[in-house]
Amino acid sequence: MSYRDRPIAGVIDYRSGNSQSVVHALDALGVPSRLMTAPHELDSVDRVVLPGVGSAGTTMEYLTKAGWPEALHPRVVEDGMPFLGICVGLQILFESSAEQDATCLGWLPGTVRPFDRQQVRVPQIGWNQVRRVSDHPFLAGFPEDGEGYFYFVNSYYAVPEDPSDTCAVTEYGLPFPAAVARGNIMATQFHCEKSGPLGLDLLSRFAKLPQEELC
Repeated sequence: MSYRDRPIAGVIDYRSGNSQSVVHALDALGVPSRLMTAPHELDSVDRVVLPGVGSAGTTMEYLTKAGWPEALHPRVVEDGMPFLGICVGLQILFESSAEQDATCLGWLPGTVRPFDRQQVRVPQIGWNQVRRVSDHPFLAGFPEDGEGYFYFVNSYYAVPEDPSDTCAVTEYGLPFPAAVARGNIMATQFHCEKSGPLGLDLLSRFAKLPQEELC
């Protein structure tokens, strides 16, 4: 698929209110977008956003029944279509999650674990300081000091097998990835669409990144 001057971002709608929130954020940024309810709609977009609210197991069940994993794999993993996961959309990129003992997409090696409820309040809800630890182009617009505050709502955290997949970190009882990136596959544990100007800047950057810069 050839990339247009203004690439179209397809937002996967799996019946969570967060999907519409991401579309509204993209609209406010002037980014052409489309809410997708079926895999065949991938033919009309240049990049994909998978927002997430809810549990890993339930999310994977819905995506699998709708045929999304089979449709996304050749486009994203094989052909390099830019992909952004948000919140649970980050967690299901890994091989498995302790949440509902879910088998996930497996695009990135690693697992997802629960926070220790004896050490921290779960879920964590609020603004965390995030520090950039990678020069991946997705984070090229990060603050000059490499740090900023973003909005989190999560009870689980990713543990990548390959440390280089982590491009930003935060801390809640223990340090964990706030964002991951490998080539064209990017994801944030925080909610970009709810994280003020810094979060919207990341959404805008994802929407405009040329595919060739992500190879």
